[in-house]
Amino acid sequence: MYNWNGRPKLLFISIPISALLLLTLLFNPKYHLRDTLRSPTKHIQYLHFHKHYQVAHSACQGTLYPKLCVSTVASFPDLISKSLPQIISFTVNHTMNEVRASSANCTFIGKRLRGVSPIQKRALDDCIELLDDTVSELGTALSDLSSKKSASSHYHDLQTLLSGALTNQATCLDGFDFSKESNYVRNYIQNRISTISNHVSNILAMLKKIPGKRGHSTTKTTSFEEDEVFPEYGHLRNGFPTWVSSEDQTLLVAPVNESKIDLVVAKDGTGNFTTVSEAVAAAPNSSVTRFVIYIKAGAYFENVEVVKKKTNLMFLGDGIGKTVIKASRNHVDGWTTFRSATVAVVGNGFIAKGITFENSAGPSKHQAVALRSGSDLSAFYRCSFVGYQDTLYAHSLRQFYRECDIYGTVDFVFGNAAVVFQNCNLYARKPNENQRNMFTAQGREDPNQNTGISILDCKLAAAADLLPVRSSFRTYLGRPWKEYSRTVIMKSYIDESVEPAGWLEWNGTFALSTLYYGEYMNRGPGSNTTARVTWPGFRVINSSVEASKFTVDVFIQGPEWLNFTRVPYFSGLG
Repeated sequence: MYNWNGRPKLLFISIPISALLLLTLLFNPKYHLRDTLRSPTKHIQYLHFHKHYQVAHSACQGTLYPKLCVSTVASFPDLISKSLPQIISFTVNHTMNEVRASSANCTFIGKRLRGVSPIQKRALDDCIELLDDTVSELGTALSDLSSKKSASSHYHDLQTLLSGALTNQATCLDGFDFSKESNYVRNYIQNRISTISNHVSNILAMLKKIPGKRGHSTTKTTSFEEDEVFPEYGHLRNGFPTWVSSEDQTLLVAPVNESKIDLVVAKDGTGNFTTVSEAVAAAPNSSVTRFVIYIKAGAYFENVEVVKKKTNLMFLGDGIGKTVIKASRNHVDGWTTFRSATVAVVGNGFIAKGITFENSAGPSKHQAVALRSGSDLSAFYRCSFVGYQDTLYAHSLRQFYRECDIYGTVDFVFGNAAVVFQNCNLYARKPNENQRNMFTAQGREDPNQNTGISILDCKLAAAADLLPVRSSFRTYLGRPWKEYSRTVIMKSYIDESVEPAGWLEWNGTFALSTLYYGEYMNRGPGSNTTARVTWPGFRVINSSVEASKFTVDVFIQGPEWLNFTRVPYFSGLG
């Protein structure tokens, strides 16, 4: 995690469309106003031109980068006859071309630019991977926009995909924040990456105008209003979001000896493979059914990557502390935060049960991720995540954690996913002498992203090593990594290790007006809100209606996918 001062505020001067058109006509040799008034043909052309830009202006109203939006949309042929979903599709297509060009640029720089250090090369490799993921996400969005079903029926999926695509660009640039020398490479790619970010931001804003958009609810039909906070997580059934199927729920709660297993990993050679990476490589690509890799008890010292094409994988272990996947990549040794993960998961539909994911680098090594997930509709049940700074990177898309233990120090639950933690334990460990503990650092950077951290019915407390010295270290619920950081803690136990102020600034007044931090019906000695921060973006939530927006039911469309994972969950506030 790195300090980030936010993008500069840009001042846009609103020019009436009629004045803009008049200036265009006066200085365009093809259109002489006197001739236009005399010639019926040119008059018709003028009216068509006027209408064309009116449509572009209307589609782009409310975007954060209107000049870019209008110039892009206005280049769409036959714009007057196109619907809003078609205009959005055109913009998505245009953005995909920009992404491919940026990826080629990163590849070229990595091969040809002199003086690129190993960590700069890794940051470029991160960008190439993230741009490839962006092409995939935008491609799926394009398919949803052009499907036989209306675009409104895919609204939350589209919002999730675009939020993920925007997060990818920020992550790419974050990889160059490790030193001043990195600006040498960053300067070659930043303009293209920023343009992509601005395009995706504009698409997210345009998406909100699609008529009839609704939540993917199986238990209610109420349309989500503009003030919904987390409308994309979904309804819960049997304690799980509905995206976890009944089959997967059974698989997650069943004993290992009653589970259908496709491959076995065992250190002692009694399985199909002795390493997890070998088993992942052997798993089928683009699987539409669940593929189970049973990882027997033991410590597996390796870095594991579940790439995009490895879909619907399950890691099944023998339990927390028994099956351990462990490595020690870290920032100090020249790894980007993104690439430091012991286990990185990108393939959609990933689930895990009974596994410990650990980064053993230690508190002095700074950023050192145990698990990074950019897997949409991923779920983790009875797993533990052990590290110090940046332990659990909930990078992007929709994620669910149930009955998990998370250990760390600085910003140890971070990222920009739409993520719910339910019945989990978050433990602050003893940091270095000059460090403070922050449970969360959420990275939402655009007001139209559907992302945030929701902590429900959990415990936030000092770990065993911090308990005897907790008075020597300050511990906070979180701090705003990005400008629109969003975190809520509800119906949870908070122990006395948490400072009375609750939350900590990132850098001066940065994000204090634009963040959304909320607490609802928490308990324990650290839950008293009378001395909490008085930032404009912080609130004590007193309404169950507002609090319910952060549940699995509403926040991640849980009932639509969690039933497939067999992870138990509850849908509401409990």
